[in-house]
Amino acid sequence: MLGHTLVVVSDAHLGVAPSPVEEALLDFLDAVPQLGDCLLVNGDLFDFWFSYSRVIPRRGFHVAAALGRLRRRMPIVMVGGNHDRWDTHFWQQDLGLRFEPLRATFEIGHRSVAAIHGDGVAEPRWQARLIHGIIQHPVTAAIYRVLHPDLGLRLVDSLSPLLGDHTIDDAKLARAAARQLEWAKQLLADEESVGLVIMGHTHRAVLTEPMAGRQYLNPGAWFDGFRYAVATESDARLCRFR
Repeated sequence: MLGHTLVVVSDAHLGVAPSPVEEALLDFLDAVPQLGDCLLVNGDLFDFWFSYSRVIPRRGFHVAAALGRLRRRMPIVMVGGNHDRWDTHFWQQDLGLRFEPLRATFEIGHRSVAAIHGDGVAEPRWQARLIHGIIQHPVTAAIYRVLHPDLGLRLVDSLSPLLGDHTIDDAKLARAAARQLEWAKQLLADEESVGLVIMGHTHRAVLTEPMAGRQYLNPGAWFDGFRYAVATESDARLCRFR
């Protein structure tokens, strides 16, 4: 059991989001112990993250340090997103977080939770599915690792728009959110022990109960109004940090 009151945040896209987004997130991390007793970071915390064996990205230093401090007070689970899935054990070995590149399963009270970021689920175009497959392939990470970090990070800055949207397109998000909901319903049907499915990626906040007593939750994007969510073994709620 991870805890009894889970705080959920995702899609901050630090690195391309304006600086107030990161400043607010640092304040939020300081406040998390008053909001719950465990934390889920459900992907795309950074617009890009790649931890080499001896190097971490400079742009993520302050948030990584804040997560390290918070981990000394409560359990933290981090799920990789399509922008920050590549880790070489930095989060687990150096900071003590639990890092899952694709899916995390844990319990909040007596409720089983399945958390994934959601990329690859809501992508209707074959081009998007192809990119999803390429960026997850271990050969891609191995090739990128041999590049000098300065060169690699500049390359990512130019390719970042291909990894996902940073904008709010209501029509596009509505279609993607509908596909995510259908996928969540299928997961709940296939895995009867799961009581809560959590996703991010579409940047659209959703809380619904597809089956009696079993919920699907997307906290929305942190960069879009400092959104987060809180879940317990019996319920969940969408929130904004002020």
